Amino acid sequence: MRSQRLPLLALATTLGLTLTACGGSAEESSGEGALADGKVTIGVVGTDPTHDALKQLAEEQGITVEYVDFSDYNQPNPATESGDVDMTWFQHIPFLADYNNSAGGSITPVGSTSIYPLGLYSNQYDSVEQFREGDEIAVPNDAVNLSRALIVLESAGLIELTSDTLIPTELDVDTEASKVRVTPVSAEQTVLSLDSVAGSVINNDFLSRADIDPKSALAQDDPEAEGSRAYVNLFTTTEELADDETLKQVAGLYHEQPVIDAEMTETKGTAVPLQLEQEELRELTERYQQELKDQQK
Repeated sequence: MRSQRLPLLALATTLGLTLTACGGSAEESSGEGALADGKVTIGVVGTDPTHDALKQLAEEQGITVEYVDFSDYNQPNPATESGDVDMTWFQHIPFLADYNNSAGGSITPVGSTSIYPLGLYSNQYDSVEQFREGDEIAVPNDAVNLSRALIVLESAGLIELTSDTLIPTELDVDTEASKVRVTPVSAEQTVLSLDSVAGSVINNDFLSRADIDPKSALAQDDPEAEGSRAYVNLFTTTEELADDETLKQVAGLYHEQPVIDAEMTETKGTAVPLQLEQEELRELTERYQQELKDQQK
């Protein structure tokens, strides 16, 4: 992925990759706050053994974690704002920034988890070079993941973009110069479309459901590139609960070794854990929201 597409992220020079736990151990946390009853409801899109590992660790610390599994990415944030869930665990910074801008929301980060490479998959081809002129590729249709998918396809040499915009859409695809045709569909449909299109750019959340090996991606973005850091997945909540110690405690458990081990097994070693301080995450989100607003002027 080309880092110049996210110039605001260059300011985050102190960010680094680590597997160590943040802010001390769970025992050091007071666990006091709005959720002092020790029960946390987390909205997710699909569950896997990583969620189970975190839930078990939380239980050992006297915290009951319950998951609400939503069917698509558009549901968890409104559910958080309405109080149906306390926290979410599914989105990266650009998705959050886009949601806050478009919905007038104020969802804010609590902690970070991992970056998951966004990849191009195909049931027809074994390499990018095999794609033919006019082949159809399905991509997620939500604004941020669509943009990320188009950048993956551009990097793979399958499409050309008409401008160096932060958030390209299908309207920015130079159809005359591009090798393939791009069809935006809902994120879950990218998997279901695999048999009817030449390829699909599929979010990591849906790979395990379809028993797709993430290492079989024909092309993907580089999770360790500067421009990819905004795509770290987050624990998020409302502004009112953003400093709740119980939520912070649960978010911190992600970086404990049992959870990391489960994540690596589930993603076949492709996840890249990235631990950032909450204040840095908030700052990145605010900067990205402003950048998105500026791009739309």
